[in-house]
Amino acid sequence: MSRSPRAVPSHARRKKVFKQAKGFRGRRKNNITTANAAVDKSLQHNYIGRKERKRNFRALWIQRINAACREHGVTYSRFISGLAGAGIEIDRKVLSDLAIHEPAAFKALVDQASAAKA
Repeated sequence: MSRSPRAVPSHARRKKVFKQAKGFRGRRKNNITTANAAVDKSLQHNYIGRKERKRNFRALWIQRINAACREHGVTYSRFISGLAGAGIEIDRKVLSDLAIHEPAAFKALVDQASAAKA
């Protein structure tokens, strides 16, 4: 039986890991054992970060909506409750954008929510 050379697949695997470890400091970028561990950990952080980004943006939108509502004398929770009572279904991302770029439209929503609440 002939001997099969195995250098090509192992070099390819290492090359893939080193490419992912590009920009790391010290041995983490050029030592395969350390680079493997660093890349694994970085992929875990990436996965977690993709979930956290959604939470962070929702929290940001809520803060912006709350600030805009308080300018009109309404709290965030009363505003959202009023929107639900009025049957207006707009997500927080759009509400936040309206509060920043279309204050008149946001004021109209606040008025409708207040009327439905009262």
